[in-house]
Amino acid sequence: MKTKLFLLSLFITGLAQAQVIELELFASGLDRPAEIVNAGDSRLFVVEQTGRIQILNANGSVNTTPFLNLSTMVSGGGEQGLLGLAFHPDYETNGYFFVNYTDLNGDTVVARYTRSSTDENVADATSAMVLLTIDQPYDNHNGGCLRFGPDGYLYIATGDGGNGGDPGNRAQNKDELLGKILRLNVDAASPYIPETNPYVGIEGADEVWALGLRNPWKFSFNDGNIWIADVGQGNVEEIDKVVATASGVNYGWKCFEGTAVYSTDNCSLVEMYTQPVAEYVHEGSSRCSITGGYVYTGTLYPNMQGKYFFADYCTGEIGVVDGSTLSWLGDFSPNITTFGEDMNGELYVGGSGSVYKIKDTTAGLNEFANSAFSLYPNPAKMDVTITLKDGSDSGLASVFNVSGQLVLQEHLNSGDTKINTSQLQAGVYMLKLQVAGNGYNTKLVIN
Repeated sequence: MKTKLFLLSLFITGLAQAQVIELELFASGLDRPAEIVNAGDSRLFVVEQTGRIQILNANGSVNTTPFLNLSTMVSGGGEQGLLGLAFHPDYETNGYFFVNYTDLNGDTVVARYTRSSTDENVADATSAMVLLTIDQPYDNHNGGCLRFGPDGYLYIATGDGGNGGDPGNRAQNKDELLGKILRLNVDAASPYIPETNPYVGIEGADEVWALGLRNPWKFSFNDGNIWIADVGQGNVEEIDKVVATASGVNYGWKCFEGTAVYSTDNCSLVEMYTQPVAEYVHEGSSRCSITGGYVYTGTLYPNMQGKYFFADYCTGEIGVVDGSTLSWLGDFSPNITTFGEDMNGELYVGGSGSVYKIKDTTAGLNEFANSAFSLYPNPAKMDVTITLKDGSDSGLASVFNVSGQLVLQEHLNSGDTKINTSQLQAGVYMLKLQVAGNGYNTKLVIN
C-alpha cells in the first residue's frame, strides 16, 4: 500500500550534507483530513473536516467503521468543520478525548467524548459533554487546534472571528475568546478554569492564556516550548515560539502581521508584543497560508532532529525552522492541511484525501568528504574540477540551488572532469555525485 511518490534533493544551509526528503503514501481515500493524532499506541486517528474520525493502523489500512461520526452535527464547508482532536493524558485509563468543531449554527464547540467500554476502535457517540461554546461572527478563522500541554491542561486555538482585518478588534480584546489560545483544566469542575490563568480575578476572560492571534490553525508543544503557526492576513505568515509557561503573551495581531505593522488603531508600544521566531512573505511567490507542524523528535532520521517542520497550503512547500533560520525543502503535490506525529515522534502530513509519511533518505547517502573523489577549487568562480579516484570510468554531477532546483548537470569521465560554473550566481549550492549506484553530497560555494 505504501508507494514512494516524491523524492527531492535539497541543500539546507548549515548542514554538512544535503537534506533528502521523501513523502511516502501511507493511506488514501480520506475526506479532507484536518488533523492527525496518536493515542499513545501504533494507531493514527485522522480527523476529517466533514465530521468523522478515522483510524489508521500501523500498515496504513483504514478501519471500516469510523472511530466517531459527527457529520450530522458539523457545519463542514469552507474553513468550518471538525477541526481538532486531543486525547486526555490518561486516555488509556479514562478513555476521554476532546474535539473542536463548528456546529450547524457555525459556532465553535469544544466537547469531551469517551471511548467505548467494549471496543477500543469505537467511541461512545452518546457520551458528549460540552465544555465550551463560542459564538462565531463569520464563517472563517475558526482556529480549531487542541493540544494538551506539559502541565496537563487543555489548550485551544481560536481565530479572530474572520471577515478580514479583525474588524471587531477581537484578537486584542482580553474579554473576547476569539484570536486567542485558551487554557482549561478538564479535570476540574465547570467552568474548568485553572487558577493560574493570567486574567483570573482581573479584567479579561478567565479562559484566555494568550492573545493577539489571527488564525492559529496549528500549534504544538516541544521541550517546554509552544510553537504557533499563525496564518497571516495578506502578506506575512508567522511562526511563534515561547516558553510554554509564559502566560498573557500578546502576539501582536492586528497591530502587527508578523513583524510588519498592520494597524496603529488602539495599539500599544512595540515592546508589549512578542515577535515571531520566524516568518515568510507572500511577495514573489504563490505562498498564502501556513500549516504548522512539529519539532521532529523521532529517532529514524538524525538530520531532522530538533527542527520544526511546517508547510504552505497553497504551494505544498515543506519548510523547517532550525533555531531562528527558516529554510524551504521544496514543493510537493498535496495541499498540506495538517501535520501529525506517531507514538515514536515520526512525522506525517495530510492533504488531498491522503496521509503521507515524511522520510529523510540522507542517511542512505555517503558524504563526499569521505569518498574516493576530489573537488577543487571550492569555493569556485569560473569552473571546478572533479577527479574520480576509485577506478570508476563515468558518473553524473548534479548541482542544486537552495530551493532544490537542478541548475547544472554534467557527465563525468574517468580521471579529471572540468565543469564550467560561470553561469551560476554567487551563493551556496548542493553538489550531488552519482557513481555506480552510490550518491555523494557536498556543499559547493560559488564566489
